[in-house]
Amino acid sequence: MPHRADNISSQFRKLLVPNKMQHVLCTGNLCSRDMFDYLRTLSSDVHVVRGEFDDESLKYPDTKVVTVGQFRIGLCHGHQIIPWGDSRMLELLARQLNVDILVTGNTYECSAVEKNGRFFVDPGTATGSFSVSKED
Repeated sequence: MPHRADNISSQFRKLLVPNKMQHVLCTGNLCSRDMFDYLRTLSSDVHVVRGEFDDESLKYPDTKVVTVGQFRIGLCHGHQIIPWGDSRMLELLARQLNVDILVTGNTYECSAVEKNGRFFVDPGTATGSFSVSKED
């Protein structure tokens, strides 16, 4: 935001209640400090990785590993995965990060898949933006 959408969809924003969640995991493209500050109002434990539209001065890492309970969760925006969303490249990244769950984006399509004992989650889009790589 604001490159592809002005704001988070109103339906999704209704679910975002301060102090209702313990962790916020974001796959990037916040684009500004204001959106990060908004996420901090939802939880004190916010983890963000760099998307291709993020302001470089924000210094988000390309990948990050977060431990929640017994699970190691890897975060990556997904524009670094070539080709975008490629399952073999996602498996390679999950092995490199040594994670149980890999959360990536950039496809703008929600999915959750289990493969070889790991979970691969793409949260889709919080803004309702369409995918530039898929045809309807």
